[in-house]
Amino acid sequence: MSRIVCAALGLLLLSATRPGIPDSAYAFPPKLESYLSSVKLSAADRKRLTDNVPVTRLLPADGSKEVAVFAAIWIYAPIARYVEAVNDIERLESGPGYRVTRRISAHPVIGDFSDLHLTDSDFRALRACRVGACDVKLWEGAIERFQNGIDWNADNARAAADALMQKLALEYVTAYLEGGNDRLAVYRDKSRPRSVAEEFRSMLGGMPELTMFMPDMEHHLLDYPKVARPEPPSFLYWQVTEFGVKPTVRISHLTVREGSEETVVTSKMLYANHYFWTALELRALIPDASRGAGFWFITASRIRSDGFTGFTGAFVRHRVRSEVQEKTSAGLLQTKQRLERAR
Repeated sequence: MSRIVCAALGLLLLSATRPGIPDSAYAFPPKLESYLSSVKLSAADRKRLTDNVPVTRLLPADGSKEVAVFAAIWIYAPIARYVEAVNDIERLESGPGYRVTRRISAHPVIGDFSDLHLTDSDFRALRACRVGACDVKLWEGAIERFQNGIDWNADNARAAADALMQKLALEYVTAYLEGGNDRLAVYRDKSRPRSVAEEFRSMLGGMPELTMFMPDMEHHLLDYPKVARPEPPSFLYWQVTEFGVKPTVRISHLTVREGSEETVVTSKMLYANHYFWTALELRALIPDASRGAGFWFITASRIRSDGFTGFTGAFVRHRVRSEVQEKTSAGLLQTKQRLERAR
């Protein structure tokens, strides 16, 4: 039996002990109701939510390069428990789908990346990597350092390549902490350069969730570290995730802003060595006194990626949309179970 199926069965057992509220007799909190209406959530999906069943659906997006997913579930736990859990990101984002997750120090050091190792396929790809033709997403300077700084015929070539990748990761996050989006990569793995900062800014313009849930977060996401004080608590982390046919290294910036009406958590992708140009996941944690102690856990995720155009692009886009939706649903179940087990 798959882990996702086991998680679903576990959720059904949890839900059986907590009867849902009939949809006809239930009103969502006003801000959440406004958002659910904007995404045109069906009556059947609303009923599933009140019955403690997760709901996911695809959102409108530019099909040539973007996938967007909405997801929601009710969690019987205090919001503070999720905030505590997300600060322990190495434990929260572990298990199925995650090979490794590591939180990066406030002042990054090379040891933060000691567990970052190239896969066999990435090692082979980097040996042949050239600007404009590379099977690993990198910027021009990084590609040239792999070309010129590694003796690929030496016995220690694998260790040297690992060490260089770790050093590049350290330099990358240090530059971001100092200069923000302006210091993010311009990918040169394809013939057309692709700026992470430009894609991120453009993608943010299509996220109405930012104006609904704490609109000042947009300023933080675009202008960090040049933001008004005090800044919301945040940290960087990296992980290797299972996605598609290649394990993917991702570096992200996670921010937590607690407010009087809801708490908002954002996870902003700064780098990925495969598939993605950039991504943002916004999580809104909304209390609801009518349901008792707990909160609505709402996520809205957008990713930008290449490979969605042309004849084969349609198949790639379909696969990515399906996998993102499946992993989002599985993540909801996992989060719900972890927080409710701690009751």
